[in-house]
Amino acid sequence: MALELACEHLLSLQDRAGWWQGELQTNVTMDAEDMLLREFLGVRRADETERSAAWIRSQQRADGTWTNFYGGPGDLSTTIEAYWALRLAGDRPDAEHMRTAAEFIREQGGVANARVFTHLWLALFGLWSWEDVPALPPEIVLLPSWFPLNIYDFACWARQTIVALSLVKTHRPARELPFDLDELRVERPQDAAEPQAAPRARWLARGDRILRAYERRPLRLLRRIALARAERWIVRRQEADGSWGGIQPPWVYSLIALHLSGYAPDHPVMRRGMDGLNNFMVEDRDDSRAVGAPAGRSRRLEACQSPVWDTALALIALSDAGLPGDHPALARAADWLLGEEVTIPGDWSVARPRLAPGGWAFEFANVNYPDVDDTAEVVLALRRVKDNARLSGAVRRAARWVEGMQSSGGGWGAFDAENTRTMVRELPFLDFGEVIDEPSADVSAHALEMLAELGLLDTPVAQRGMRWLVEQQEADGSWFGRWGVNHVYGTGAAVPALIAAGMDPSEQCIKRALRWLLDHQNDDGGWGEDPRSYDEEEWIGRGPSTASQTAWALLALHAAKGAPEAIERGVGWLVATQRADGGWDEPQYTGTGFPSDYYINYHLYRLAFPIMALGRCRR
Repeated sequence: MALELACEHLLSLQDRAGWWQGELQTNVTMDAEDMLLREFLGVRRADETERSAAWIRSQQRADGTWTNFYGGPGDLSTTIEAYWALRLAGDRPDAEHMRTAAEFIREQGGVANARVFTHLWLALFGLWSWEDVPALPPEIVLLPSWFPLNIYDFACWARQTIVALSLVKTHRPARELPFDLDELRVERPQDAAEPQAAPRARWLARGDRILRAYERRPLRLLRRIALARAERWIVRRQEADGSWGGIQPPWVYSLIALHLSGYAPDHPVMRRGMDGLNNFMVEDRDDSRAVGAPAGRSRRLEACQSPVWDTALALIALSDAGLPGDHPALARAADWLLGEEVTIPGDWSVARPRLAPGGWAFEFANVNYPDVDDTAEVVLALRRVKDNARLSGAVRRAARWVEGMQSSGGGWGAFDAENTRTMVRELPFLDFGEVIDEPSADVSAHALEMLAELGLLDTPVAQRGMRWLVEQQEADGSWFGRWGVNHVYGTGAAVPALIAAGMDPSEQCIKRALRWLLDHQNDDGGWGEDPRSYDEEEWIGRGPSTASQTAWALLALHAAKGAPEAIERGVGWLVATQRADGGWDEPQYTGTGFPSDYYINYHLYRLAFPIMALGRCRR
């Protein structure tokens, strides 16, 4: 009954075109920066501002702070940006909710202790000196791909962001506001000592000082060439939906960079960009999606959208639940997915110039950046559908592309191959979020599972991938989760992949993984893991039970054909906590954007993964 009810709910969410898309919920920096962007471009509207401000206010906690994930600690930079956006909306600094926020900010050291990107936003409005923003000269786009610290040493999301910001920092604008933020500043004690930096970090800091001096007196001809190339690079990577990479950071900074380069608001590139942002807005009334929005009208910005990923997961889930391969819903989903195949080279081809394109991206329109994770899951999904010649061709192209994207060590990153230069993490400008795309256990597990499904386990690619995945097992028996929170996600991906690849459940690495899962099952029968596990060891495998994380654990236990009592308790928790409409409540953020910094609540995770788990366990 629980499974049938969940399937009915999931089927009701399918678009007539064939796709599924759950909301991708993040934190209020998206909404604050959207308001600041519109102010900077001179297009901010009072009615839109008030709806965004209503959402931001509703997410403030009792202690005055804003956090980066449900139940997490207050975050300084997020709170600064939210406070600033509310000042822009007209909230008075002596209002109670503003006073408590300002007190927290001052207690944490004020705006001086914010991250570099918050300082950059402050500099855009003359509230922070550009001299105190680390160097990022546009000449970086002129470096060849073999040269250290060229733009292709950065992950695709960071690459697009730094190219745009190199233009912004060159122009050094300072828009005026009718207020300052002096109430958020505190004087640093004169004897405050800076922590001792590692030798490479000290070397990079010296390099930053040299580059800042160059920024003040650049070679004029070289600067003109760099600015022109950076501008062309940005424009060429705008997607059909107006975005850059389908994600907020490069999108926002690219619009600012092009505006500063002379692009008027009605220029087609700018118009597409702003129209696209508006299409990423979730307009709400009276908390219609039960996310904690206020009464009345509000709106919030999705940092990204995930229709390809959601559709693949939904298709697999419904197949696991017993829907036949020729079911109309599955056929429509497969047809839509086939139409989203990426057939042109993107940035990934810099590292793999002779590799033919194939595969899928995450979003509706993101042909420049397909990824291994989506491609593997789409192939697994398409294999559940009645075969045809068009489907088979797309699967073959995708398999060839995934094989070619394997890194030399045997693992797979998400968007690029060999994107492992760790030095870029220590650049002074980049103090927020992961900036490289090194191989991860979860992506590699999905790639290996895809190869197993296609009967390609005897290939050197699959053998290297399997060895690499086994080597990545943590000492405690779990696997680290790069794109989901965290060890429950990594273990829930690795175990089914290794079993699919032919590993016997009696092997020690599988037994150790199962022992870890059993040791971390909650008393209520479910599993949960808080995002703080990326920073604090005591949170690893610990947290309130959630539907998605319970499902990940069940998928691993089921694949290994072990611990029937634990499976029964996990299934019991899912059944007992199911809502009347067939779904599950899950305010927790179980998706990962950047470990330690940025987390995601995928609204479809709480439905698709439990259906997978219940369907497989029932079989």
